[in-house]
Amino acid sequence: MKITGVKAIPVSYPLVKPIWDAQHYIAARTAVLVRVETDAGLVGVGESACFGGHWETTATLVEKEIAPYYLGQDPFCVERLWDASYRGTIQHGRRGAVIAALSGVDIAVWDLVGKATGLALYKVLGGYAESIPAYASGGFYSDGKGPIELAQEVAGCLQQGFTAAKIKVGSLAWEEDLERVRAVRRAIGPHVPLMVDANSNWDVPTAQRAAHDLEEFNITWIEEPVCPDDVEGCARIAAGTRIPIAGFEQESTRFAFRNLICAKAVGIVQPDVTWAGGITECRRIAALAAAWNLPCVPHVFSTGVSLAANLHFIASIPNGRWLEYDCNPNPLREELIGGRLRIGPTGQVALPSEPGLGIELDEAILARYRLA
Repeated sequence: MKITGVKAIPVSYPLVKPIWDAQHYIAARTAVLVRVETDAGLVGVGESACFGGHWETTATLVEKEIAPYYLGQDPFCVERLWDASYRGTIQHGRRGAVIAALSGVDIAVWDLVGKATGLALYKVLGGYAESIPAYASGGFYSDGKGPIELAQEVAGCLQQGFTAAKIKVGSLAWEEDLERVRAVRRAIGPHVPLMVDANSNWDVPTAQRAAHDLEEFNITWIEEPVCPDDVEGCARIAAGTRIPIAGFEQESTRFAFRNLICAKAVGIVQPDVTWAGGITECRRIAALAAAWNLPCVPHVFSTGVSLAANLHFIASIPNGRWLEYDCNPNPLREELIGGRLRIGPTGQVALPSEPGLGIELDEAILARYRLA
């Protein structure tokens, strides 16, 4: 079996009501899906993160930079293909958009491997778990959403079956964000795991103050308190609090995560398979985390393809803990894959039994939201 085509498929869903975090105003949910075709008729699907930039950049990198390293090749040679494309494009970017483009192609190739063998991908990768607990990821800022409305939102997520939740901080003055945390904790009780995400928008003194103030609220982790480039600063934050520091969704490859881990800047390792180098590289990152006895809890914030890929990755490693489940409205997450991968009554998401990622794209939904 040989790879005959690598195609980028940009999609976008315009939000009825925009949301924002500490760094980005989000008026639409845009993504770049990837299809890898073969001469055997099998097609693999993946996704390349394009958050923070224009989708055309990522799509071009998929088809012009990464695809040539895969065309005509055996998809079972996953490691060799990843290494060739990484080394071949290294002068164009060892982080960011180039690695995101590689990530989507790598995911699609792994989907092909599962389909060709007739096995669910998580079993191909090692099959550690049959289901993964999910936490509700939401709590974004939006017009008219104050602490009371935020608390109601999070409580509503728990009523849907989630047993943990994450909210955004970092966009407001810390005193205002602290009121948001206080309102949520009051609404959900003292023991439900609650995480906060600053999206790298604090400086070190603000993060240190926030970490101190948050200790009374039984916070499970503080996510991305500062820019990932400030490894030393993040390590100082981590050393001064009992709350684990999680990060960094923006980072790419095992080399960047090695630096974070060795500096003790993170206590929870948080790559995203659509961003950090695909399933191939994220397994290496998870192994690094395991060597330091650290959990690996990937970032997930996009379509159902991203959700499926991260789910299979988590289920294949011994130090996976939770699946991040975006609770914001987005038909590209659920309708695109036919309503698969919904949370169960006990807060778990079951692994699909079908080959590969175990999902099929709904062509009508794809056509409705396709950009090009």
